Amino acid sequence: MLERVSRRSDAVWISRWPDERLRARADELAGLRRQRGGDLTGLPLFGVPCAVKDNIDVAGLTTTAACPAFGYLPQSDATAVRRLIEAGAIVVGKTNLDQFATGLTGTRSPYGACESVFGGGLISGGSSSGSAVAVAAGLVSFALGTDTAGSGRVPAALNGIVGTKPTRGLVSTSGVVPACRSLDCVSVFTTDVADAAATLDVLAGVDPTDPWSRGAPPASVPAAGDRNTTVRIALPAREELDFAGDEGMQAAFDDACGRADAVGRTVRTTIAPLLEAGDLLYRGPWVAERLADLEPVLCTRPDALLPVTRTVLESGYGHSAVAVFRAMHRLQELRSWTARLWDRAELVLLPTVPTTFTHAQISEQPIERNLVLGRYTQFVNLLDLAAVAVPAGQTSDGRPAGVTLIGPAFSEDLLLSVAAGFGERARRTPCPCIP
Repeated sequence: MLERVSRRSDAVWISRWPDERLRARADELAGLRRQRGGDLTGLPLFGVPCAVKDNIDVAGLTTTAACPAFGYLPQSDATAVRRLIEAGAIVVGKTNLDQFATGLTGTRSPYGACESVFGGGLISGGSSSGSAVAVAAGLVSFALGTDTAGSGRVPAALNGIVGTKPTRGLVSTSGVVPACRSLDCVSVFTTDVADAAATLDVLAGVDPTDPWSRGAPPASVPAAGDRNTTVRIALPAREELDFAGDEGMQAAFDDACGRADAVGRTVRTTIAPLLEAGDLLYRGPWVAERLADLEPVLCTRPDALLPVTRTVLESGYGHSAVAVFRAMHRLQELRSWTARLWDRAELVLLPTVPTTFTHAQISEQPIERNLVLGRYTQFVNLLDLAAVAVPAGQTSDGRPAGVTLIGPAFSEDLLLSVAAGFGERARRTPCPCIP
């Protein structure tokens, strides 16, 4: 593992523990196993290497959020990291991200821009770019990201892995640098759904130090195996889907819809209210929430921010308090519509991303194409939903395709059980450079 990690130097890591520190941790765990006579009860992640996005605190490693001037040295682990370590995991290091988790491209970092493991100049997706690539490249078994607008799902799709975005508050965000505090989630990247379920079991739980933390209610949605009826999966109305002219991605999603019939019973639904809710995140006043925590950096160290990050944050000043309340009222109406959707279906199936982009294409239109990537992801947290992104094979020209299963809050068991038999792993054959 250490050899693979040392060979990979393409902007995946911002910082990592020295090899001797990692060996010492492995020796510590081996000693613990001997001491317990081989009994690993309570250590479900014993010896499993993982990575942590560098907006999540790991004691002793500087947290930068991809802004060196912002960096600080935390004295304690984020709650999510502490739970992983207590379960026996080995934290290898901190991974690259779009600065302050503002973006979905993986290109907004002074530490460089990761490329998708599929090559061809394709972006890795963001903001959790380094975490996704670390898993997809086999450097670690799983990685923590964060997900406000899709940062735990877009990079999963663009690297052919699984991205799990749990219900808001199910996993503590204590020790996480806020992006949009009321929407932020800690997410998990894995190569398969079973690993996602095992990791989420460790991470989930009420944290009294996190005011946004909450536990699953007793009446949470049961797993598929516990149901007496076939799972109903809502598919979007075909005329409402927009793949930005990408016929390959459209064909991949059509194939996935065909597989949905083998998993459950499909119904059709409009997704217009979901898309409208998503537009509130960057085109509406929620962008102003980012200023609540990041305005001090913007005001005192504006030169420390990348121009695109500064542009996004400054757009928050354009929204009045009246606009915020109007948007909150409209969002509540959209949440009401979404609640009624669950009377007709347990889950919704959507493309994870409409299309892929190269680094060159993102540099041409960094903000506009970022919005394209979030078209089918950015409404999920606003509507208090849970989601699992899984691979859906490849396009005929070798690019990764992915789909996302979305369910109501606390539907993780159902989502993961359905996703386990749904995704089609991409082959990860070299992708030609897309002109």
